[in-house]
Amino acid sequence: MDTEARQTERDRSSASHDGTEEGSRFACSLRSLRSPRSSRRLPGVSGLSGLSWGRVGLLGLACGVFALLLSNFVVQPFLIPSGSMEPTLQVGDRVLVNKVAYRFGTAPERGDVVVFDGTGSFVQEPTGENPVTGLLHGAAAALGLAEPAETDFVKRVVGVGGDRVVCCDKGGRVEVNGRAVDERYLYAGDAPSSVPFDIVVPRGTLWVMGDHRSNSRDSRDHLGDPGGGMVPVDKVIGRADWIGWPLGRWAALEPTEAFQGVRGPGDAEPTGAGADYGDAAAPGDEAAPGGKETPGGMETETPVPGGVHG
Repeated sequence: MDTEARQTERDRSSASHDGTEEGSRFACSLRSLRSPRSSRRLPGVSGLSGLSWGRVGLLGLACGVFALLLSNFVVQPFLIPSGSMEPTLQVGDRVLVNKVAYRFGTAPERGDVVVFDGTGSFVQEPTGENPVTGLLHGAAAALGLAEPAETDFVKRVVGVGGDRVVCCDKGGRVEVNGRAVDERYLYAGDAPSSVPFDIVVPRGTLWVMGDHRSNSRDSRDHLGDPGGGMVPVDKVIGRADWIGWPLGRWAALEPTEAFQGVRGPGDAEPTGAGADYGDAAAPGDEAAPGGKETPGGMETETPVPGGVHG
């Protein structure tokens, strides 16, 4: 009986030992089979990763090109660095400028907030610049990665070609073609202008002013300069239609109703003795049509580094 029990135990032990050896051999064979597969997969995974990074790079390049084209031809962001357009635009706002607003026969209208290149009107012609540097900076600025040129400005259109713009009437308001303008967008406490003027806007140009009149150097400050403070229409980059940043300021810039009652220059009734403003004054005239001299002691524009200027 004991012999049989010991024999049974030996048989079980042997079976267990044989099973373990068999299991070990089976496990080793599985590992040996897996190892080559793993080694074969690694290069494939690496290649796939490289391919993915390549696709990411191409996608990034495509997005950059698309953004550049969009910024150059459709919508471009501009930073507001000064308070010359307060309260409409605040320091630090990034406006989105509609560059197709005036591209299909439509001209800037009274009340529009526009961004323009002030070269030759608000600032002197720049000195020679490295063309490659200028090109790279222009591309970066178009993508919003760098500040716009120091010759870019943002102002509100108050007079268009042929308009007679006078300040001020008996109520202290600006008159356009004999009609007083109720400029509710002005900075609180500001007068429409502390400097009197009486001008006729030459055809193809604009008379522009900031909404914060006491803190804005605009067309009034350049009456005695070449161009007479007028901005050529072809220097307008676009119309500021939206505030895109910061998010708390996100809004569309609604058109103002201030100029709705203003008639065209041919329909306006002359105001004052001997007034005749059917023909526009030549740019740079020292005396504005209507008889008033260019205001003295006015400072010339000093561009603010970066952004569009006030």
